Parts: sequence; structure tokens; C-alpha cells
Amino acid sequence: MSGIVEPPVPIALVHGFASSFDHTWRKNGWVDILGDLGRPIVPVDLLGHGTAPRPTDPAAYGDVDELVNAALPDGSLDAVGFSAGAGVLLHLAVDHPGRFRRLALLGLGDNVFGGTEPMLTVDALEGRTGPEDVQGGLFRRLAESAGNDPGALVAFLRRPVRRLVDPELAAVTCPVLVVLGDRDFIGGADRLVAALPRAELVSLRGVDHFATASDFGAIDAVMRVLAEPEV
Repeated sequence: MSGIVEPPVPIALVHGFASSFDHTWRKNGWVDILGDLGRPIVPVDLLGHGTAPRPTDPAAYGDVDELVNAALPDGSLDAVGFSAGAGVLLHLAVDHPGRFRRLALLGLGDNVFGGTEPMLTVDALEGRTGPEDVQGGLFRRLAESAGNDPGALVAFLRRPVRRLVDPELAAVTCPVLVVLGDRDFIGGADRLVAALPRAELVSLRGVDHFATASDFGAIDAVMRVLAEPEV
């Protein structure tokens, strides 16, 4: 009598602000590399990005987290998020304990407790800044290369965002990998890692925020964690 074979656990991929599933994950080789694990890939485009609808009213973005949750399959699930996408996944893990088997959060750190104001990026997307706004300029070029609508991105930035507090993170009992470049403008992730019950931090030497998703060190770390047997 043969035993029951469990179906492979899907892997959801959630991109960052101003990008898309194709631009972050497919273009950088993640889809092909993770495909070697023989597991289904769940593509997610955040509202206002990629193939998703692109409303320009910030009020339309109040349920971004739950829209992502609704797009994910039921049952055991691993997820990888970058930047804004990582923030969405962390909120879902807090609000829905047990939702994920494993999480990998890239380009996210202590900003989850109170990030910087996005006004400079808004000004850049609306063409009101010059070369001195380096960060905003990079986001603007990213939006252009990913084919996104600046008006929708501005609305996304202006959506209401709930800041997490340390005790909430105790609900995230699954293993969490935090991957952050040591040149990321976010800063550090020590507080985030300390607040999560089962977190591991991987620091990428010489890597800034925008290079994180294309850095092989990030891909290698995520592959290692996702390939580990469940305990």
C-alpha cells in the first residue's frame, strides 16, 4: 500500500514598489531558478503595478494586503517578497497567523516600524525634482522600465499604511529569512529580526536597495531556505 504523496508547496513572489512580477522576478532569473525546486510559482502583481488594475485614487489602495491574500492559494505556502511586497507579506503573516510555511523578506528592515515619508518619491514621479533626488530618480526610472503608470504609483504611495509594533510580530511563528544589503537606504534590520521568533538575517555586502533582487547572494540565500526540509 503506497503512502499519500503531498503536493508540492507553492511559492508566491511579490515584487516591490514601481516594479512588477515580470520585472523583479522573471527578468532577474528567479522564476527559472526557483523552478528547479519543482514547485508551482504563484505570480502576484500589486494593485497599481504590472498587469493589475491601476486606480489613481489613494482610497482604492486601502485593502492592498487583503487583495494579495485573496490572490494566494489556500493551504501550505512559501512566499518571497521584495521591499513593498515584503512589507505586504509581513502584514499578512501578522494578521493571518499560520498563513505561511516560510517567508523570505528582501529589502525590508526596521522601516516596518516607521518608514521614511514618501514625498520626495512622489515629487520625482510627478516630475518635480532634479538630479539631487537620486533615490526618487531611481524609482522613476524603475517605473518607466517596468511600464507602470506614475499616477497609480503616486496613489499607491499615498495609501494608508499601518505601522507594525514589536509585540505583533510574535504571531509570525514560521521561519523568516530577512535579506538586506549593507548599503540599503532602509538602514538596518536588527529590531525586526529580534522581534520575530524564528528569524535569520543575511546581509549582502556592497549591495544597495535597488540591486538586492538581482544579487546572486540573495537568490542563493532564498534557495537555501526554501529547499530545507520542513521540521
